[in-house]
Amino acid sequence: MDDARPFWEVKRLEELTSEEWERLCDRCGRCCLHKFEDEKDGLLFTRVACRLLDPVTARCRDYPNRRRRIPDCLHLQDDLETYLRWMPRSCAYRRLHEGRGLAWWHPLVSGRWDTVREAGISVAGRVISEDGIPEETLEEHLIRWIR
Repeated sequence: MDDARPFWEVKRLEELTSEEWERLCDRCGRCCLHKFEDEKDGLLFTRVACRLLDPVTARCRDYPNRRRRIPDCLHLQDDLETYLRWMPRSCAYRRLHEGRGLAWWHPLVSGRWDTVREAGISVAGRVISEDGIPEETLEEHLIRWIR
């Protein structure tokens, strides 16, 4: 009997093909934000994005070459256990790793890319580029995302 469930319900993250891995990304842009880790509050996000992230669309301007241009760009497949803690709780990779399944707004569930923005998950139109932001002022840009 064939399992008709979608790939994200039957495979572990480590078993995904490259195409399946990329399809899991909801393109919210939160992984591209500068973050801090605090002992008391955990992961704290800023509204300051990597210079490659288009703040209007929340899409990487040079996705294929991002790791060459931004050496500390997170690459989850390198070390899931280490890097997932730097991802927001809304992240599909983190949700699946934690056994929570995909959220209703995820494009693979909703069938529409717009639901990421409608649900308030996307950073599109809500962030600024790191260009011109001194690193020592990043904490002034802390933001609490609703989800």
